[in-house]
Amino acid sequence: MVGMEAPLIARVKMSDLVPADGVPSNSFKLSVSLLTQSLSHYSAVILELPPRDAALLHACLHSARLYFHHPHPHPHQTNNPSPSHSHSHSIEWCRTSGYYADPQLLQETYDFRPGLTPLHPPTQLSPSALPDIFAILGKAARCVLDAVSYSLNLRSCSFNDILDNIPLRNQEVSSSVLSVCCHSRPSFAADPHEGQTALCPIDYEHQVDKTLVTVIKPDNPGLQIKDLNGQWVLADTNLGPQEVLVYPGLSLYQETAGYVVPALHRTDVGFENNLYGRCSVAFKLMPKSMASLSCTEMQAAGYGVEARFQNAIPVNDFMQRSHPVDQLFPRNGAQLMLTEAQDASLKGSLKKKRETSSSQKSLPPSKRLRLEAQRVLKEKVMEIAEKKGLKMKFCRLGPCEDHIRTSDSPCNNIRTALGWPPNVPFVHPHDLPNKAKIAFLEAYEPGWSESRQEVD
Repeated sequence: MVGMEAPLIARVKMSDLVPADGVPSNSFKLSVSLLTQSLSHYSAVILELPPRDAALLHACLHSARLYFHHPHPHPHQTNNPSPSHSHSHSIEWCRTSGYYADPQLLQETYDFRPGLTPLHPPTQLSPSALPDIFAILGKAARCVLDAVSYSLNLRSCSFNDILDNIPLRNQEVSSSVLSVCCHSRPSFAADPHEGQTALCPIDYEHQVDKTLVTVIKPDNPGLQIKDLNGQWVLADTNLGPQEVLVYPGLSLYQETAGYVVPALHRTDVGFENNLYGRCSVAFKLMPKSMASLSCTEMQAAGYGVEARFQNAIPVNDFMQRSHPVDQLFPRNGAQLMLTEAQDASLKGSLKKKRETSSSQKSLPPSKRLRLEAQRVLKEKVMEIAEKKGLKMKFCRLGPCEDHIRTSDSPCNNIRTALGWPPNVPFVHPHDLPNKAKIAFLEAYEPGWSESRQEVD
């Protein structure tokens, strides 16, 4: 972990992602764009919670340290399986509750699942405020899921059919779970025969949650996620007091026909001189056990669905099935990846979001012109598409430049129907080079650049 470069994982405010009736606000559209690009590049996004919710989460983390520091039943007495590991085959994946431990990973867990009485109630009190934290992080997870749905042009609440009721109905048990974990606590890792602390390496070279979305708040950095380029990045470094890390899981990968790639992650548990180990609070948004994972929403939205995703899979079968990591991403070059232009766009968007209003006012006229061109272009494309009742599908910049020169290209028909200007690549508006942005606007509004310069 030493020397590992901090990734440019996007930071978005939960308040900006909360959906509202009517036309989406600019802050909502920008936040969804940042979230989508960050998930594409890093399979993770950082979410800022409201101050009151963050304070309660901090108190829960502090309570967790004290809870795990206190003696607990011996690990062999509690063998409930973890619902997050991709290798778990237990039919009780939606029944984990209470305290259990994994001696091989030096990991202790307390699972809170509404509607279920703990199978192994500890002699001491559980970590505090679990029902409140379950509600707070559950709302955050569903908010991110709605943003993913919006970014894919799916119907609102398109994932509701596979989620638990809110609130739970009488005698229902939550499929989602709040897991309070402790990695590598020294007193737990101590060898009872030699009195020495065991050394635990990074757990699992490749680990994937079976969740739809996981929301996690650690007290120390250590969660590494493999990025688009196959490099391990420390994803939870420099988290602010109000920030949590969010990443997608296998269930969302299945439900979206592979268009949302799950996070491959591992945890560095090698902390020295740490009295409490590494504690974390993680909410795992799971599909309800009686549902089935299908891609009907993706098909209805016009997405191409590969044969391996076309058959609906009962959730219980999916949770008990093995999912080898090397079989998750057979798309190779066809996998949804960011181009260099998209990567630059992500960095530019993050930089723009951090700028203050005063710094924006000091921009030179040429820079303001380009920013205004980008904003107007996005609105213009959506306006034209909506008026013509078209489903927008975009090519990446490189291949699309070749498509321009062929009449039978994959995007030629939609280009013609939209009335796209000749010799302008058909890509996401924010991926267009500045000259192409202005060329697009000039094609529809001749003299646009001059008029903007006069205003400046």
